[in-house]
Amino acid sequence: MDKVWLIIGFSGQALFGARFVVQWLASEKARRSVIPIGFWYLSLVGSLTLLSYAIHKMDPVFILGQSTGSLIYLRNLWLINAERCSAEGEADA
Repeated sequence: MDKVWLIIGFSGQALFGARFVVQWLASEKARRSVIPIGFWYLSLVGSLTLLSYAIHKMDPVFILGQSTGSLIYLRNLWLINAERCSAEGEADA
């Protein structure tokens, strides 16, 4: 069972780290610093995966950090969605 949790922990870390590659590639393509929506999804999924690992390990420092981060990533996705819905509503008017 410990091997499964190690796989979960490393998978979460890989997802969380992949967000920087996504951001870097998007910025290179745009030739300016940008944060694509994929960055926020990878942040959220990676953070939730790491949070589950932290809870399993009962590490309060890690739990607090990943819980807080997850809320921030979720809020950013919420704001992006609200902005898109608003823009679609204006386009229909």
